[in-house]
Amino acid sequence: MYKINDIVKCTITGFKEYGIFTKVDNEYDGLIHISEISESFVKNVSDYGDIGEEIYAKILEIDNQNKHLKLSIKNLNYKVDGKAMEERDKTGFLPLKKNLNVWINEKLKEITK
Repeated sequence: MYKINDIVKCTITGFKEYGIFTKVDNEYDGLIHISEISESFVKNVSDYGDIGEEIYAKILEIDNQNKHLKLSIKNLNYKVDGKAMEERDKTGFLPLKKNLNVWINEKLKEITK
């Protein structure tokens, strides 16, 4: 049913200092460990949502026997806002670095014509 790296819609059901508990469907529960919430330091896990709030999370591990998913919202636009969910661009300024000289040369040619 579920596969690793699938992005699933889930509902926040609780918080502990080590993570966020979720309900994924009528069978599966999930845990977003504090280390899978953000690349930055997470002081309080409850800053990342409210009980009852629907969010998106990526599946890291699946325990079909216990009906449990290990989830992540790190590098994910996890808030449900009616838009398609996508992983955030992990390349940062890399596209700019790769294309900057090309763009400069194109503009120089344009200017010198």
